[in-house]
Amino acid sequence: MRVDLWIPTASPFSTPELLATIGTEAEARGFSTLWVGEHVVLFEEYASSYPYADDGKIPAPPGTGLLEPINTLSFLAAHTTTVRLGTAMVLLPQRNPVYTAKEVATLDWLSNGRVDFGIGVGWLEEEFRAVNVSWPQRGRRTDEYLEVLHALWTEETSQFEGEFYSLDPCQMFPKPIQAPLPIHIGGESDAALKRVARAGQGWHSFNRTPEELAEPLARLDVLLADQGRTRSDITVTVCPYFQPLDADVAARYAEAGADAVSALLIPIDADSVRTQLDDLVAVQERAASM
Repeated sequence: MRVDLWIPTASPFSTPELLATIGTEAEARGFSTLWVGEHVVLFEEYASSYPYADDGKIPAPPGTGLLEPINTLSFLAAHTTTVRLGTAMVLLPQRNPVYTAKEVATLDWLSNGRVDFGIGVGWLEEEFRAVNVSWPQRGRRTDEYLEVLHALWTEETSQFEGEFYSLDPCQMFPKPIQAPLPIHIGGESDAALKRVARAGQGWHSFNRTPEELAEPLARLDVLLADQGRTRSDITVTVCPYFQPLDADVAARYAEAGADAVSALLIPIDADSVRTQLDDLVAVQERAASM
């Protein structure tokens, strides 16, 4: 089992100097993937419920926000050579799919094929209104945008006609170095698991204990079989978030079926980053034996 890092790239802490330290120190210690999330705007007051906190509120104090993920990973690509670079998760239905395809392909090209593209449908309705995108149709829009990405990444002349997007014949280069470029689907719902079975190379789960993996993985196995696939066709990544993580817990994640555990890294300053990474060495060693 691999050990990854999930990094909430919140301002004002995520300075260029601190991000460069995270990239070089994580790579030197052999961590597999650096994952970063996305919210283009946040709100002091909102009615939507954040699914990973009991009070329904994202733990982001006023005056903070997340860095844009593709730009952030491009910066990290320039400071690393081997660690993989992942989005967990890009809010695909909020984005223009052609620009997204171009940005991700460029990142894969410039990083020599190190991108893991994680996508989700979002939870914050107010953010959808801010970018003028329909909230109720976000699932269908996501599925369609995945088809647009596939066309642009794999076809010499790409075109698409759908409910939400029309793409006249055009050419987009460079293509991603990876073929296929791994797409990870985030989310805990039946719709998310069905999307993994249809179109994913990975499932990214969040805030689950090892004991909470059995039920969704059993559902996923059935859905994969319906598509003529098995779990060996995908990577199961779990971010414990604020759940406990030590060597024994990592072993339980592996036994439960996880291929990777993505440890929460809270970047405050360079010393705290090094300390947190050093504290994860035992987790790495146990995971490598599983």
